[in-house]
Amino acid sequence: MTSISLIRRWAAALAASLVVSLPAIAAGPAVQLDTFPVNKLTDKAALQHGAKIFANYCLGCHNLSAVRYNRLTDLGLTEDQIKANLILTEAKAGDYIKTTMNAKDAAAWFGKAPPDLSLTARARSSHSATGADWIYSYLRTYYPDEKRPTGWNNKVFPGVGMPHVLWEQQKSMSKVDYDNYVGDLTAFLSWAAEPVAQKRKQIGVWVLLFLGIFFVLAWRLNAAYWKDVK
Repeated sequence: MTSISLIRRWAAALAASLVVSLPAIAAGPAVQLDTFPVNKLTDKAALQHGAKIFANYCLGCHNLSAVRYNRLTDLGLTEDQIKANLILTEAKAGDYIKTTMNAKDAAAWFGKAPPDLSLTARARSSHSATGADWIYSYLRTYYPDEKRPTGWNNKVFPGVGMPHVLWEQQKSMSKVDYDNYVGDLTAFLSWAAEPVAQKRKQIGVWVLLFLGIFFVLAWRLNAAYWKDVK
């Protein structure tokens, strides 16, 4: 077999694989996800409020086992505030944020233990939306469904096993206020997935500036060094 025919076969195989995969990519999510207000990721008041919502409504079932309580000082909270408002168990400030629910009991009650939410914002990212978009849309698209054991279903996650734990807030708040409420919780979960994300981006800007300045200096130094070399 010549190299040209081999290349043609490889090209044909590549084209076939693209044709097979394109419909799946084009289809995207079954529900169009809403855009999460990213300004909340740098709003410490929103992040602190999101942490409080998580402690009161999510931590009873879900772990956040990649984050320690004292890491919440990055959000502008003091350790005393964390102990008073966010640690609702016998945990210490240096402990990981974990539920007191036994995993085996949870699996027996719900059919499956509730997932750890530490990396949900990263795991739910896709080519067309961020993980924050997914969480934000998920929390806003619960609807009553008598066919489901919990009485609730979800447009983003059809057949979801988790009940609508924020139904009272959604019922009593205006749409704008509820969107802002779940936006704060989404911001906190996004922060928890990568607590150093904002600092990493800031450092990245300075690194790029340094490389830009260094490039100019190196370019001028190179020109000065070789100007008399024939």
